[in-house]
Amino acid sequence: MQLFFRQVGTGQPLIILHGLFGSCDNWLTISKTIADQGFAVYLLDQRNHGRSPQNDDFNYGLMAADLQGFIAEHQLTKPILVGHSMGGKTVMQYAMNYPNTFHKLVVVDMAPKFYPVHHTAILEGLAAVPLATLASRQAADAILAQYEPNVGVRQFLLKNLYRTDAGAFGWRINLPAITTHIELIGHALQNQRIVSEPTLFMRGQNSDYVLDTDIPDILKLFPKATIDTIAGAGHWVQAEQPEGFVTSLMRFLQ
Repeated sequence: MQLFFRQVGTGQPLIILHGLFGSCDNWLTISKTIADQGFAVYLLDQRNHGRSPQNDDFNYGLMAADLQGFIAEHQLTKPILVGHSMGGKTVMQYAMNYPNTFHKLVVVDMAPKFYPVHHTAILEGLAAVPLATLASRQAADAILAQYEPNVGVRQFLLKNLYRTDAGAFGWRINLPAITTHIELIGHALQNQRIVSEPTLFMRGQNSDYVLDTDIPDILKLFPKATIDTIAGAGHWVQAEQPEGFVTSLMRFLQ
């Protein structure tokens, strides 16, 4: 699968993968700061997200293969891999499936463990938006508010709403595929092995995605891992504390 991407800067290749319901556009601003440090930053839309192709099949093995195909197609030599949330699981699965093909790994607010489904209300809210008759983004927000009270989360989700060529509204995410396979998004890593490459696990101080009790299991699979907790950040570390995110990332890479 050929993934849609944006490139910012030149230098050492660094690939960033977004999380569930996200897209490469979420990372545009912060990617410019990273690129200024001498990196060619590749922002990818994962399958069923953004402007990448949509497909009924959706799991981490496939997403890791999509990433491997992108690296091969663009002839990138041992890139740095950065993934947030679902993207973090993708880059970890890539590390399991394609050893010795990357330089360093950065996993943002995600552990290699199983997570139970916790996006049911959001999926119901997105499905409740009547795209064919929707008059405005404000109308979509009003519907979503019945399922998701957090304004910031709703604004993030509504970035996926766009006008089609026919003038109607549409989702850039493949909502049916995501809904069907939502349990797979929480699955633990498959084909597990010891990853010898240096790895940074960055977590938000106010997030419950990576707990202190998860660290021993992380270190079993990633013995060269560094755990960095970003003060004042929740799950969306890079959006809530961008300066702390970049500082942690550059300290690890340099």
